[in-house]
Amino acid sequence: MIAAAHEHIGTVYGALLNDRATVARLTPQFSEAPYKAPPQAPVLYIKPRNTLAAEGAVVPVPEQPGEVRVDATIGLVIGRAATRVTREQALSHVSGFVIASDLTLPHESYYRPAIRQRCRDQFCPMSAPLSNVHDFDVNKAHLEVLISNPAGDRSVAYRRSFADLVRSAAVLLCDVTEFMTLSPGDVLLLGPGEGSPIAHPGDSVSIHVPGLGRLSHSLVLQKGSIA
Repeated sequence: MIAAAHEHIGTVYGALLNDRATVARLTPQFSEAPYKAPPQAPVLYIKPRNTLAAEGAVVPVPEQPGEVRVDATIGLVIGRAATRVTREQALSHVSGFVIASDLTLPHESYYRPAIRQRCRDQFCPMSAPLSNVHDFDVNKAHLEVLISNPAGDRSVAYRRSFADLVRSAAVLLCDVTEFMTLSPGDVLLLGPGEGSPIAHPGDSVSIHVPGLGRLSHSLVLQKGSIA
């Protein structure tokens, strides 16, 4: 169910292989057949409308494998149509930022669409957009993920910086709009970081980005379902 906070959201796109540590880890694989080279253009995927959820969402996780990877990230909300924008102009097309819990069933496929893993119902909780973009510098942002288990134990499961992106927000927006137009309301996620944490049914997830806010949601077991 799409919360009212996201009723005006358009298409949500995510970018893979946008973290330097992930690319470094996978570079030996990229040199093997059949590709023999790492991707040159941005590797994108879509989070369709059935995945959208808001603050406080209760997200169903299939019984098999019984876990999700929390690819916590920041999203750029497009404020005006962006086609072949320059790096200098790119962020002027952004009207706001969101925190996204880009959930996926764990997988290591980067060359074929991970539809069953990434596009399940409510697998993209997002915060309400921060619209005062002049008060938030996405290039200096950092993020932490806290996970609480059913026993009440809570810990910082993950931290990341957005200073180590392969493509910064402006460069990613420039490169994506070279071959496709992004429309007002669309969201471009900056992509997963290396070593994203795993969470399980019964856990509560809280993602905090200083200057942007906090997004919280929980996970529940979806019995009888498989990946």
